[in-house]
Amino acid sequence: MDRRRLYHVQNLAFEIMDEMNAVKQLDARVELKHVVDHLSRAIGSLADPSGTFSLDYVEEKVAEAHYSIFRNRKKLSCLKVILT
Repeated sequence: MDRRRLYHVQNLAFEIMDEMNAVKQLDARVELKHVVDHLSRAIGSLADPSGTFSLDYVEEKVAEAHYSIFRNRKKLSCLKVILT
């Protein structure tokens, strides 16, 4: 189950990367500071030297970054986390 969740998180991260590289300038509605903040928190959690991380937390942060760019909740429906 975790493998599938990680696959979806990876997919969302790749979509973010593709969008950031494809578009020269994102709409004014996209706060890049928030996108970078959410992604860096997810990476920070995964890079914890103790080896403990919360997949729920990583999902939440990547989902929030993805939603900041795409504004599409349907793409996030496969995740365990629910954004408010």
